[in-house]
Amino acid sequence: MPRTYTAIFEEAVAALQREKRYRVFADIERIADRFPKALWHGPQGPREIVLWCSNDYLGMGCHPASIEAMAATARSLGTGAGGTRNISGTSHPLVLLERELADLHAKEAALVFTSGYISNQSGISTLAKLLPDCLILSDALNHNSMIEGVRQAGREKVIFRHNDVEHLEDLLRAAGTERCKLIVFESLYSMDGDVAPIGRICDLAERYGAMTYIDEVHAVGMYGPRGAGIAERDGEMGRLDVIEGTLGKAFGALGGYIAAAAPIVDAVRSHAPGFIFTTALPPAVAAAATASIRHLKTSSAERQAQQANAARTKAALADAGLPVAPTPTHIVPVIVGDPELCKAASDLLLAEHGIYIQPINYPTVPRGTERLRITPTPFHTDALIADLADALVAVWRKLGLPLREHALAAE
Repeated sequence: MPRTYTAIFEEAVAALQREKRYRVFADIERIADRFPKALWHGPQGPREIVLWCSNDYLGMGCHPASIEAMAATARSLGTGAGGTRNISGTSHPLVLLERELADLHAKEAALVFTSGYISNQSGISTLAKLLPDCLILSDALNHNSMIEGVRQAGREKVIFRHNDVEHLEDLLRAAGTERCKLIVFESLYSMDGDVAPIGRICDLAERYGAMTYIDEVHAVGMYGPRGAGIAERDGEMGRLDVIEGTLGKAFGALGGYIAAAAPIVDAVRSHAPGFIFTTALPPAVAAAATASIRHLKTSSAERQAQQANAARTKAALADAGLPVAPTPTHIVPVIVGDPELCKAASDLLLAEHGIYIQPINYPTVPRGTERLRITPTPFHTDALIADLADALVAVWRKLGLPLREHALAAE
């Protein structure tokens, strides 16, 4: 490769380093039977740490039923899918998984993709392309996968202010009732932990003749009597046209999916390049996901324990004077507000306290709102929560970050 080309790529990375946005990956080895404990393979060799930022929100990736389903299926069917869905990749465990997901969301059909990112990217773009003269109405804080799906659709788009139903209605009214319209939004926004007004959005969709596409990635498994998400919890699931979710967070496996009426799913199955031209999910992964979904449909113990620990964590950090952003969900954001200090806080927590929380910087969140995003699980004990609060206070003091004065006075 000519040196001039290499220099371009070096500068692209250097720019991130200058802006303190360069990402360094932690080499982590989870300890399945002691989750959230893990081994960090750092500069001084392996060291035991506590994970406080895993998206395996309920620890289902370490659940005996999920592990056994994966292991047994791999022993029986092998490790890989062997091809695309059309070329020998439609394994029976994958068919069973899609049936399980359709049942979870009370829809006629479901379609599994290799990741939640691809399910959004392919699902949104394919649906919008198939709708004549479609106008896409997208929430301002939608995930990058949704933004890419909207972009690749090549249709006209308008952005409505985050969770602002009045603004959304203005845009729908301007579009008219006759034009095809697709509203795309999330149920739970993972950086701020806030929730969409699903019922009010469905009201507008019905009034102005729009389709709805909801991303429940951070809510499936976590909310609702069977873990189908915020829409199930709020009694709105049947009003949504397309529900998208992931298998890689609360369900503890890998993959993404959409669930909808059979004609919608069949249209995406038949037209989406991101589905058609990629290798299918391995049968062992599909089996593990199915085992997890089936367990969480009947067990609320994990959800209840997680919510209780999230509340305890929020209270402990707030009592310590830390800048915890209030959220009604399981996400616990601690705001730093500076990319360099955010990275430094993460590094100190890991090196000096054995606690791993990755820094969240721009472009994942707006500049000036850099944060540590904490995700308590059912397995974070009161002792671990107390250790976290103490460690964060020590780090805040070492970096000269402000703590609430009344909390300091109480010490």
